[in-house]
Amino acid sequence: MKILYDHQIFTSQKYGGISRYFCELYSHLITMDTIHPEISVVYSENCYYQELFHQRLILPDQKTLGKYLNFGKNIAINKINEYNCKNQIRHGNFDIFHPTNYNTYFLKTLKPHPYVLTVYDMIHELFPDMVKRRDNTAIQKKKAIECATKIIAISDNTKTDIIKFYDIEPQKIEVIHLATSLKKYTPDIFLNLPQKYILFVGNRRFHKNFTFFLTSISCLLNDEKNLCLICAGGGVFSDDEIHLLNDLKIKKRVLHYPIVNDSTLSQLYRKAILFVFPSLYEGFGIPVLEAFSCGCPVAASNCSSLPEVGGEAVNYFDPNNSDSIQKVVEDIVHNNSLQDSLRTYGYQRLKLFSWEKTALTTKNVYDSLLSQ
Repeated sequence: MKILYDHQIFTSQKYGGISRYFCELYSHLITMDTIHPEISVVYSENCYYQELFHQRLILPDQKTLGKYLNFGKNIAINKINEYNCKNQIRHGNFDIFHPTNYNTYFLKTLKPHPYVLTVYDMIHELFPDMVKRRDNTAIQKKKAIECATKIIAISDNTKTDIIKFYDIEPQKIEVIHLATSLKKYTPDIFLNLPQKYILFVGNRRFHKNFTFFLTSISCLLNDEKNLCLICAGGGVFSDDEIHLLNDLKIKKRVLHYPIVNDSTLSQLYRKAILFVFPSLYEGFGIPVLEAFSCGCPVAASNCSSLPEVGGEAVNYFDPNNSDSIQKVVEDIVHNNSLQDSLRTYGYQRLKLFSWEKTALTTKNVYDSLLSQ
C-alpha cells in the first residue's frame, strides 16, 4: 500500500505542530510492513522535514528563485512543489492520497484515487470575524472536507464541530489523537531563567486569549515580587502588548524567550512552576502533553478539546472568567503538594498518547479504504 503525502504544510511551516505530526506519521509508518509512505517535496525549509531526511536543502537565493517564477521566494517554492505533486498524482503510482493542508489544487487530477483529510481545528468557522479578509482557508477547507473519502479529526471535540458546521456523516470521520515528540533533553544551552515563573507557550493570537489571561494574573504578578511570566515563542511582543504591560505595571515581570529547539523548550517546561493554556479553542492541544512529558504542572481552559486531552491531570479554569483564572493559577503557585500531584497525574495521563498509536490507527484507516 503506497500513501502519497503532499507538500503543503512543508512549504508553509518552518516549525509547527502540523508539519511535526506528518513527519512523525511518516517515520512510524515507514517501519511497518505492507505500507510505503512518500512525501512529495522538492524544496522545503521545514526543520522537521530536513531532520527526518538527514539533509539541509540548499535553495536558490530569493532573487533568483523569485525571478524564475515571477513570484516571491515562498510562493515560488510552493509553485515548484505543487507542480511536482501534480505530476506524481497524474502518474498515479500510489493507492491513497493524504494532503497535509486544505488547498484543493489536486481534485481535478486525483480521481479515481481516494483521499484522506486530517482536520485540525475549526478556528476559521468559530471565529470568522477574527480572520483576515484575504484568508480563504474556510472556503478551501469546506471543499476539501466535502470531497474527502475519509476524514481524520484529531479530537472528539473537532469531530463534533465538523458535523455541526458541515453536516458530515459521523461514520465518515475517524478520531485519531496526536502525541508529543518532546522529552527531557539534556540542555545544549543553559538559559538564564528567573527562579520562579509561569510559562505560556506559542503564538498569542486572538483565540489564545493571552491578553485576557495577562490582565487576570496581573495582580498576582504585582503581589508576588519574585514571580515572572515567560512567553516562549510566538514572536516578540507587539506594540499593543507592550502598552498593556506598561499599563498593568508588569513589563519587567513578563519576559519573552525564543524557542531555539526542543532542548530549549524542554528546559523551559521543566523549570516552570506551571504551564498555562488559557485558549478559547484548541483542536487538540499538544502543549499539554509537552508539559506532562517534562513534569510541568498544567492549568488550562475548561473548553473545547483541552479536557479531552488533559483529563484529571490538569486544573481547569473558565477562560472567560478572570477570577477563575486567577484562583486556579494562585492555587498551584502557592501549593507545592498540588504541584507534585499534578506532575504525577501528568506522567500517567501521557501514557495514553503516542505517535506509534497515532500511526497504527491511521494505517487502519488506510486499510479500511482499500478493503472497500
